[in-house]
Amino acid sequence: MSRSASAIRPKASPDRLAHERPLWQSGVRRVAGVDEAGRGPLAGPGGGAAVILPPAWDQEGLPAALRGLNDSKQLSEARREAFYEFLMTAPGVEKGIASVEAGEIDALNILRATHRAMTLALEQLRPAPEHVLVDGLPVGAISLPQTSIVKGDSLSYSIAAASILAKVTRDRRMLLHHEEWPHYGFAIHKGYPTPAHLAALTERGPCPIHRRSFAPVRATQPGLFPP
Repeated sequence: MSRSASAIRPKASPDRLAHERPLWQSGVRRVAGVDEAGRGPLAGPGGGAAVILPPAWDQEGLPAALRGLNDSKQLSEARREAFYEFLMTAPGVEKGIASVEAGEIDALNILRATHRAMTLALEQLRPAPEHVLVDGLPVGAISLPQTSIVKGDSLSYSIAAASILAKVTRDRRMLLHHEEWPHYGFAIHKGYPTPAHLAALTERGPCPIHRRSFAPVRATQPGLFPP
């Protein structure tokens, strides 16, 4: 085969059970993936989710309804919604979902607040997981044995599933908030700092779900945050 032909060969998909499988095979059956959503927005809650997938899927394979499961940011809204509905109703899939509101984010800072959301989601799983797969860096707030995986939401089905639940739950919240404060456009940008959102913020100031500790919001209310 010529070099040019080999250069265009499709890249093999990663084994997205590669982190779960050794744990399952060693006898650790309750393996939870955990992820967060909503670090970047200027408004709305942050979220966390934890998911335990059935170890039997190692032998049975991923259900057809989850084919293409990946990092939620890599998927269309329609696919996220379809995966969400399946994960919420599939037998044997255990899940916990939690949110932290804007005021708590301002009080704790966004990193600590999203870590809190992840721990609250994990606490909903009973019995507790035996091991946690965490997207990104280690989370000190999680007291359970954990493995941190950089870009884990694209490398682990358990983390990808948690990513889906966290993001869809948060996005649905922002649609409800859009009905309360439609002039900010939350249904479109979900609270992220788009030009339209920043323009509305400059014109109208923050609403109750804006994160007042975030710089673009803080700039609209300098009297509350003296230098």
